Amino acid sequence: MVIIDYQAGNLTSVVNSFQALGVEGRVTQDAAAVAAADRVVFPGVGAAGKAMAILRELGLDRALQESFRKGTPILGICLGAQIILEYSEENETPCLGLLPGRTRALPGQPGLKIPHMGWNRVRFLKPHPVFQGLPEDAEYYFVHSYYPEPAEKAMVLGVTEYALPFPSVLGWRSLVATQFHPEKSGRFGLKILENFLAWDGADAE
Repeated sequence: MVIIDYQAGNLTSVVNSFQALGVEGRVTQDAAAVAAADRVVFPGVGAAGKAMAILRELGLDRALQESFRKGTPILGICLGAQIILEYSEENETPCLGLLPGRTRALPGQPGLKIPHMGWNRVRFLKPHPVFQGLPEDAEYYFVHSYYPEPAEKAMVLGVTEYALPFPSVLGWRSLVATQFHPEKSGRFGLKILENFLAWDGADAE
């Protein structure tokens, strides 16, 4: 398993969470290592424009596209759940295009702060192996100002309410992605990571 390092945030909490599960993920910027990996974790915080520039410079955009084409299990986290779409309103950025759709800005509303920061529930819309065994009242940790909006409703696995009901969990084929941070979401986040480690990338639709 590899954890992609594209200079988009501190990866320590991701590494530590997998270590707690007994797995040593290899942190890498090597496109060849990503393309050859049997499992890929794609975390990130920060701005879409800078992130995509670095991914392209390192050849990681093509490596991720190849991994998805081959059916490698991929987990996107936060920024890694946004730039898997075709386009982001943040920095008006063309993105990876693993899934059709675009990332949009959370709308401002009186009494609601942007960025959305804190613990919120996810209403899961359909079962998926990576999100099995989670109680309905579980809360997960969010920090974001944008959210992913796939073109196909079938790709939305879970929804969270903040300013509006927004897609907070995506899934299609061998790809799953969470707008929240499972590595910062306590035992329920660890359960998601544990499920991801056991998932073969199938039965996602």
